Amino acid sequence: MASTELHHFWQHTLTEWAASGLSGAAFCREHRLGYYQFSYWRRKLRAEGQSDAGAGFARVAPTVAATETADALTVSLPGGVSITGLHAGNVELLAAVLRQL
Repeated sequence: MASTELHHFWQHTLTEWAASGLSGAAFCREHRLGYYQFSYWRRKLRAEGQSDAGAGFARVAPTVAATETADALTVSLPGGVSITGLHAGNVELLAAVLRQL
């Protein structure tokens, strides 16, 4: 496959994956794709689409609000998405959400 064909194929494939709701590994198993190649193209195309590609870290900051306790956290993700009210009792839920991103 020519370079431009590969680029187009992976753009289309990654769009399908994003709409599928599956994890990357599950999508690759279902479509018989190599996970390492999938990951490579996902990083490559994401970097091309971002002028200031970050290191991939999310900001975590403690919050104190009237309805939250002092040990609650807020995770702010790129694109303005924030997950609030995190504490030791629901940190596994956060891990599951972040694995899907």
